[in-house]
Amino acid sequence: MMMLQNIQIRDGEYTKTIYTLIKEQRYSEAVQILNHILDAYPNSRAALSLLAYCYFYMQDFVNAANCYEHLTMLFPEIEDYRLYYAQSLYQACLYEESMKVTHQIEGADYAGRITKLQAAIKYGEEDLPGAKSLVDQCPADDPDTEVNHGCLLYKEGRFEEACQKFTSALQVAGNQPHLSYNIALCHYRLKQYAPALKHIADIIERGIREHPELSVGMTTEGIEVRSVGNTLTLHETALIEAFNLKAAIEYQLKNSILTFIPIFYNSAVRKTQGTEAWSLDAVTLHNQALMNMDTKPTDGFEKMQFLLGQNPFPPETFGNLLLLYCKYEYYHLAADVLAENAHLTYKYLTPHLFDFLDALITQQTSPSEAYRKFDELGSRHIELLRKLTKVVQEARQNHDDDQVKNAVNEYEEVLERYIPVLMAQAKIYWDLENYSQVEKIFRKSVEFCNESDVWKLNVAHVLFMQENKFKEATGFYEPIVKKNYDNILNVSAIVLANLCVSYIMTSQNEEAEELMRKIEKEEEQLAYEDPDKKIYHLCIVNLVIGYYAKRCFLSLIENLAKHMITVKDSVIQECIQFLEHCEVYGRNVKTLIEQPLEEMAMHPGKNTVTYESRLAKALLLQIQQM
Repeated sequence: MMMLQNIQIRDGEYTKTIYTLIKEQRYSEAVQILNHILDAYPNSRAALSLLAYCYFYMQDFVNAANCYEHLTMLFPEIEDYRLYYAQSLYQACLYEESMKVTHQIEGADYAGRITKLQAAIKYGEEDLPGAKSLVDQCPADDPDTEVNHGCLLYKEGRFEEACQKFTSALQVAGNQPHLSYNIALCHYRLKQYAPALKHIADIIERGIREHPELSVGMTTEGIEVRSVGNTLTLHETALIEAFNLKAAIEYQLKNSILTFIPIFYNSAVRKTQGTEAWSLDAVTLHNQALMNMDTKPTDGFEKMQFLLGQNPFPPETFGNLLLLYCKYEYYHLAADVLAENAHLTYKYLTPHLFDFLDALITQQTSPSEAYRKFDELGSRHIELLRKLTKVVQEARQNHDDDQVKNAVNEYEEVLERYIPVLMAQAKIYWDLENYSQVEKIFRKSVEFCNESDVWKLNVAHVLFMQENKFKEATGFYEPIVKKNYDNILNVSAIVLANLCVSYIMTSQNEEAEELMRKIEKEEEQLAYEDPDKKIYHLCIVNLVIGYYAKRCFLSLIENLAKHMITVKDSVIQECIQFLEHCEVYGRNVKTLIEQPLEEMAMHPGKNTVTYESRLAKALLLQIQQM
């Protein structure tokens, strides 16, 4: 009797046990037994063949390829092993090695499958002309040929034609999750989110119905989620792709600046460090990093850097890591990544994105040169926007609805690229606190950007910062708040805070109080519905108002110290009492937010409202004794 971890096998029952484990998809246990057998019989055809099969279904394609390579050497006359070897190498993204093996397969019965595999290899290598020439050799009535033509059209950016090919293949081949996903993906690229979400819902519903063992949608609060492993069954359901695409759509609908979200599936990656383990497909890992960046930036950077070292990695990883470094003002790190990965620049960065990143990095050494680059980049976009405006007008006059639709979509895409350029250019003067110049830059872009919420929000901010245009700032903040008044917690806390300050500064205290009551009411309701969820909107509003109160205290202390004003002792006592209250409630409230990758941490005791309150109180007491 052989005993392996939790597995007991009686003599004479090896075959039965192994096949039972494979039937039950307990591949890792089968692998354990088969490896034990191979230790004793390293050239066992049965053990090697079954081991390769298990590895393949576990999506451990490198080990599967190693087993099939061994089999091709032991049994060179069996072409099946050579084909499986080539397929495993292809799945492991070892395209050159896979292509070499396909050229060694000579049997006429394999010609069709070899042509398909070679086309897939060329596609993986992004040799689209080579892939197309091979696909054209495949039978026209084969549904796979239609799918492959659709994939090539997708790569060329011809999403509508690709969608038609996938739909045609779906009608012939029947309901297949990956075909439904491809159709949803085309709708996503065409910004047709409703039909995309419909296909995604169909994929998820089918996955739940046909594969209850995957436990999709069955998470119970307080119970740890069990990993289902990176199995071929999971891959065949297209659930990973569907959930990532759904997340991408939700992310896009929030109008985030970072729009480069990957939606293709990749094999699992694993990283272990200390007690933390990542066992996710690369795209999910990337999207988790991206979507949690605001709350866990350090973790996000670590995941992005890890993915960049994988082969392959989601194509969007390179551009997104650079954008995130620039967002957090780690321009030197962005420059280092660009320099160390020059070979990735032309492959993964569009000319526009490269020019944009180049200008961002340049502003650290030469703000004037960066401003010139942004200006040049912006001028190109403005020229294109004007041309597209003319195209739309002419198409409407000719009643050409299709051309109007295409031109409007292109206009919106160009505008989406232009706004970050405009904001980066304006930020150069913002950092210099030259807010009037920022306002001038925004005024020049009003022709194209006046309908953009991002543009309106930043105009509001720059008016607010000038401190003599609170009324004008209110005019821009109010529509943003009123648009989401029924769900006011969906509005950024800083927008609500700045609007309250603007109300107070323009003697509209009642409006400020009403807005704060509305926020408080919604927070209480949310706390009742979800007690564990932390909401800080009202806290942030009070902090911003407190920031302006802090400025008043500092101004008071400065003028008292210079003997420019005098106040009653009772006023000083009220101020001290207020600061004592701040001491009590400000122990865990930070006054500055630290950058995620800073090596030198701020002193935790000094970075609180309590510390600053005590400091202000000490100064007041010192002045009172003078």
